[in-house]
Amino acid sequence: MLLAGDIGGTKARLALVNPATGPREPVAEEEFTSGAYPGMEALLRDFLQRHPARLSAACLAVAGPVVDGVATLTNLPWAVREQELAAALRLRRVRLVNDLQALAAATPHLMAEDLVTLAVGQPVRGGAIAVIAPGTGLGEAFLTWDGTRYHAHPSEGGHADFAPTNDLQAALRAFLAQDGSHVSYERVCSGQGIPTLYAFLRARGLPEPAWLAARLAAAPDRTAVIIRAAVQEDPPQICRETVELFIDILAAEAGNLALKVLATGGVFIGGGIPPRLLDWLTPERVLPVFRAKGRLSTLMAQLPLHVIVNPRAGLLGAAYLELAG
Repeated sequence: MLLAGDIGGTKARLALVNPATGPREPVAEEEFTSGAYPGMEALLRDFLQRHPARLSAACLAVAGPVVDGVATLTNLPWAVREQELAAALRLRRVRLVNDLQALAAATPHLMAEDLVTLAVGQPVRGGAIAVIAPGTGLGEAFLTWDGTRYHAHPSEGGHADFAPTNDLQAALRAFLAQDGSHVSYERVCSGQGIPTLYAFLRARGLPEPAWLAARLAAAPDRTAVIIRAAVQEDPPQICRETVELFIDILAAEAGNLALKVLATGGVFIGGGIPPRLLDWLTPERVLPVFRAKGRLSTLMAQLPLHVIVNPRAGLLGAAYLELAG
């Protein structure tokens, strides 16, 4: 039996997978709140106490860079080591991979019902694939073809410098850079970034309804409040413009990533935020920004663009990585 995991800064999803039936039919699966545990070992032990099994190996996707078998999670105070986990759980092998590498590994296996397609495009067989995923943070990854199958590669491109594409975004960057700190894409294109965009627009004078201010003041998760208000039938202007700004930045950075890896095989938008904003992620809104790349706009118009709506995609990818060896 294989233990597969997708451990993000907010939620963790774990599953027991029988290689004979595959990851789409797990023997057991459960979701946890990541921050409720002091570390990875405690999380895994809780799951395995609930679902005892004879395990041979584990593949765990984590939200952070993995170097020489050691993972430092970006939005959790955990340091995780493959060898220590394997010894503690008495497993032959524990494999740690970046969560976006796992999500990327799932993309060749995704089905039509796992996706919302914004542009069918003209995919090139064996062309590189780009994956960008705003969740708690902003993850990026890509896949390359070796002539037989795709290989997923991690990236920390979400921490690259934010590049404004219009006057409003230039003002946003200046607003965030006042204290001299680094302004990355993750700061403006993630679950953490949405309250930042809201605060910027509030500082520019957009009105904030009293009921919204009260909810935000009482909320442990301001992002959820802003998104819920934005998707209601008559959203407050400040929430609507926050989401529009977020989507414009996401579309532009998805296009940037597509250019960097020449993603002729397609671009996939994943993460926890996009499925909650599907009414706003329309071809009319996204594609003009995604494709606005000057002399390469014609090339961009040929690239497929999809939104991943299957919340299990990262977990599937972790299992597929282990099964592929």
